[in-house]
Amino acid sequence: MGMRPMQRRVFDKREAQYLLIKSPPASGKSRALMFLGLDKLENQGCKKVIVAVPEVSIGSSFADTDLASHGFFANWEVKPEWDLCSPGADHGAGARSKVKKLLAFLESDDVALVCTHATLRFAFQEAGEEVLDDCVLAIDEFHHSSSSEESKLGELLRCVIQRDKAHVIAMTGSYFRGDDMAIMSVEDEARFTHVSYTYWEQMAAYKHLKTLKINYSFYSALDGSYLQALPKVFDLSKKTIIHIPHRMSPETAGSKHDEVDAIIDIIGDMQDVEEETNFYPVVAKDGRTLIVANLVEDDLEFRNKLQESLRDKKQQERVDVIIALGMAKEGFDWPPAEHSITVGYRGSLTEIIQIIGRVTRDHEGKPTATFTNLIAEPRADDELVVNAVNQMLKAISVSLAMEQALAPKFKFVPKSSDDSVGKGEQDSNTGEIVIGVKDLKEPKSERAKQIIEQEMDELVAAVCQNSDVIKAMANEDMPGELVQDVYVRRVIEEKYPNESEEDVEAIRQRVAATMAMASVGNNENASDDEDEQQAGSRSFVGLVRKFININDLSVDLIDSVNPFGHAYEVLSKGLTSELLQKVHGVASTQKIKMTEEEALALWPRIQEFARDNGRPPSFESDIALERRLGEALEWLKNKKREQMRA
Repeated sequence: MGMRPMQRRVFDKREAQYLLIKSPPASGKSRALMFLGLDKLENQGCKKVIVAVPEVSIGSSFADTDLASHGFFANWEVKPEWDLCSPGADHGAGARSKVKKLLAFLESDDVALVCTHATLRFAFQEAGEEVLDDCVLAIDEFHHSSSSEESKLGELLRCVIQRDKAHVIAMTGSYFRGDDMAIMSVEDEARFTHVSYTYWEQMAAYKHLKTLKINYSFYSALDGSYLQALPKVFDLSKKTIIHIPHRMSPETAGSKHDEVDAIIDIIGDMQDVEEETNFYPVVAKDGRTLIVANLVEDDLEFRNKLQESLRDKKQQERVDVIIALGMAKEGFDWPPAEHSITVGYRGSLTEIIQIIGRVTRDHEGKPTATFTNLIAEPRADDELVVNAVNQMLKAISVSLAMEQALAPKFKFVPKSSDDSVGKGEQDSNTGEIVIGVKDLKEPKSERAKQIIEQEMDELVAAVCQNSDVIKAMANEDMPGELVQDVYVRRVIEEKYPNESEEDVEAIRQRVAATMAMASVGNNENASDDEDEQQAGSRSFVGLVRKFININDLSVDLIDSVNPFGHAYEVLSKGLTSELLQKVHGVASTQKIKMTEEEALALWPRIQEFARDNGRPPSFESDIALERRLGEALEWLKNKKREQMRA
């Protein structure tokens, strides 16, 4: 019926009243929703389908679509009056009129409407959840909701589920939030049927794009702004999206318009703006004319015409560079994009994942996509250095999580006497690599089985972004077993509080195994055999076998692996030894055990040491007294930073 594998997987669960779809950008979630919505209208007694997106630019993903010519029983159609996502729809007085239109739609005989999250929220606040009875409520980019009482979208969802007279389809490419707030309560989430589709499955099915690279580049603020460093990472031969820094970021280099002008100067000489598209033709130094789209421009009329141009597939192919600030992130569709350069620290992992998703569309002539985060290195005397290092560790976490997402999918089973099971061979039906592990516990509850089978990728991501786990893994003296048994277990218990201790352990063991395989398998020094370096699941298992005899793999062995080891190794290739020392130093201060009374008592000795030696004491000194003075100094610095942030 014209369905991709991901869409068929979703359609197989079409009878679920509450469905949560977790799938990467460009995997086909919007069309999957069309199949589901039409089936629920035709066969499940639903009266209407309401699609809600976070911003108007994403609404075009749910435009009229021909499905019947591929064998489906109907086409997806939205009448123009019920497409409430035309550019500028949520600005000024237009927002109120959209609410009236949505309420009018509910009284009409028509069946499909597209609106923004804001329009849906306002309609709910005005008319209540009762008006959504017998509707299919499809929420795109579902991570915008949260279990917080302040979340209006979350409140809407809770009320709809409690009333239990509507169907809900929730879709997201990143089922976690940057603020660590749960998207749904445990009770509400348990009512959803989960369907997951991984980056690995998506890219394995691609015809062209097979590799995703994640880079972190640092520049010295002493040498100027990021604009001086940008040419080193900006390859004009690649279709590129550049996200300039947030306006409150220390990486900003003047006004946003000044930064756009400076980036254009890096590219070449700008010509007259194309009136029909609002594109900027720029003549590069090699004589080529590159097309630049400026999404930073504030003028609404200019931006609306530019967005319309970017929706045209023929015009998309002409564009070479897009410069953006708050746009061109989630839901933005530019399939030719090969390189995304994001300037400045991003505290939200969701934002990073969404930006990465802009370059992971499959497209002819695009075998590799790259995400580069260009950030200022922290200075030793910078009072915000702890925050900077924390963001860097988050970057490492995302890198590890993404490597895992792009690795072949493993299925871990208890080691059996049957030598044919668990040998690291690939299941021809599911594509999973089946590996037997000694002493691996089996889950007992159905929910625990579902978590292991369907939610392992986002659980690994949640573990990787947990601040306590990051600190523990950064501590070289912390045994891997302790990290897994205490910190990783705590994340699982908080995320799934209703699971028994036995099931939590079964889940934890598989998280540990997944992370351990990602760490070991990605070691670049594993083999010099070019055949084994080829992409593919068998060569990946071959790399693992260089380090671990799969036949002897046990839970104890898995727990001893430090899954962050490889991430640090990769990051270190792009850093100076001086900067690595700063990172290590700040991470090490997390281990210092010191009372305020002792630190203050040592302060005179610290001052005396500095006068006598011409430098402050080092907490990494081989001399015990100096080391303790240095620890006291670091403790006092951290306390001062905390007070300044308070």
